[in-house]
Amino acid sequence: MTTVLKMRVDATSYSSAVQNILNWSQESESRYVCVANVHMVMEANDNADLKSIVNQADLVTPDGMPLVWMMRLKGQRGQQRVYGPTLMLHVLEAAARENVAVGFYGSAPEVLQTLLVRMQARFPNLNMVYSFSPPYREMSQEGDAEIVRRINTSSARILFVGLGCPKQEKWMAEHRGRVNAVMLGVGAAFDFHAGVKPQAPFWMQKIGLEWLFRLASEPRRLWRRYLYHNPRFIFLAVADLLGLLR
Repeated sequence: MTTVLKMRVDATSYSSAVQNILNWSQESESRYVCVANVHMVMEANDNADLKSIVNQADLVTPDGMPLVWMMRLKGQRGQQRVYGPTLMLHVLEAAARENVAVGFYGSAPEVLQTLLVRMQARFPNLNMVYSFSPPYREMSQEGDAEIVRRINTSSARILFVGLGCPKQEKWMAEHRGRVNAVMLGVGAAFDFHAGVKPQAPFWMQKIGLEWLFRLASEPRRLWRRYLYHNPRFIFLAVADLLGLLR
């Protein structure tokens, strides 16, 4: 385990993360997994409650290359990226192979429906037992209790949560111990795998420029995330490496 700006990031790999998730799901354990990038680190840096949520997760994978580089500089020499959308595919493949029921929570109804069709075609043996696109408004206690009941009665043992950061991390933390499944917060993976948003080319991902591709694709929505967070991250990351963070 390493910390980046005092937020926990685990030394792991695709195979290790998938095995942990599979083991927990087969025991019907209530757990949650975060996939961490610069955006999450900076949101956690600005919000102590979110930092606590991430630090208390059952697994935090290094989703972004800057976090991988930080981990390597802090001693995790062989650390590789464990990218949320790719991790989602690995977990779905394992779930289909081991007959572990899965569910999907998040995104717009039309995106979610397209995602389900595509994932069923990609993994024919996948047992998809639950899906729900929640409203954007705040959920009432009664409505939330009904969602929990439906997830649990569906027998889903792995629940992919696509609400975006920090909403999905807060939702998973609030539902650990209530939802009888491993909750995996995968951010924009629903949109990517449904084909409604493009993914950055692999070469851009590899050199840490995925943010630039996404900014060019959605400037109006993402400008603040990248142009506000990224310069501050660089400054704070240097301070972190020099041991100057208090």
